[in-house]
Amino acid sequence: MKNVLSIQSHVVFGHAGNGASVFPMQRLGVNVWPLNTVQFSNHTQYGHWAGSAIDASQMQELVEGIGAIGVLRRCDAVLSGFLSSPEQAEAVVEIVRAVKATNPHAWYFCDPVMGQTGGYNVEPGIQQYLVNTMPEVADGLAPNHNELQKLAGRKIETVEEAVQACREIIRRGPQVILVKHLLDRNSLADRFNMLVVTENEAWMGQRPLYPFARQPVGVGDLTSAVFVARRLLGDSVRAAFEHTLAAVHAVVKATFDAGRYELEIVAAQNEIAQPSEWFGAWVTDAA
Repeated sequence: MKNVLSIQSHVVFGHAGNGASVFPMQRLGVNVWPLNTVQFSNHTQYGHWAGSAIDASQMQELVEGIGAIGVLRRCDAVLSGFLSSPEQAEAVVEIVRAVKATNPHAWYFCDPVMGQTGGYNVEPGIQQYLVNTMPEVADGLAPNHNELQKLAGRKIETVEEAVQACREIIRRGPQVILVKHLLDRNSLADRFNMLVVTENEAWMGQRPLYPFARQPVGVGDLTSAVFVARRLLGDSVRAAFEHTLAAVHAVVKATFDAGRYELEIVAAQNEIAQPSEWFGAWVTDAA
């Protein structure tokens, strides 16, 4: 069985960070070792929350503890999400190096979270660290549209511009970039666009965009998790991308149909494993 070290935020109530990632990966048949970067009562978009960040030194100590019992070599991938400080990001880099030292075949997938924090005081410098350092370290990146623009250092308005930006970033180190949400000025307003790019491939996909009164949190975390799990299970880039598109759509649809704000991950678990509705990807003109 494949094993993922998932380094993300954690909420006691709801589904965000590891709360949106761990169970879906487990449901797909991948073992997960969750390491929390922050522990909150709930995600911060509620406007009220309690909790605090984990010390970067403690993050490394916890992984060293895994190494001390001789199982770190069984880690097949590291997935990172929300990081609250440059020190946490530096800890992740050291953790990735430790994992790869024991298992050279392990790979690192970075979800470079730079979005809204709902009032949580993220330390200055984390965005700069993600932009300047992580592309050289990560084997894969999963930015949304805004994060892709920050990584590329310019505005992006079309699929062609997004593919070009991804290819420039790939030349810095990553093998694959999954754009979790792509805004394309030429796309229909009721479509949710996703894109995955490698050195030689560029696949575009769409799913329906649901008119939530307020958008649920954790969709990006779920997206990265499903893609990582499917790749670890042996899917091609295209197959993993299509499964991700379908599984995330199933969860979002179940959430919308139920009139919920928190993702209906448990209710839609069978759809995560075996989606009943599929959305085929196609090669973009920019490929």
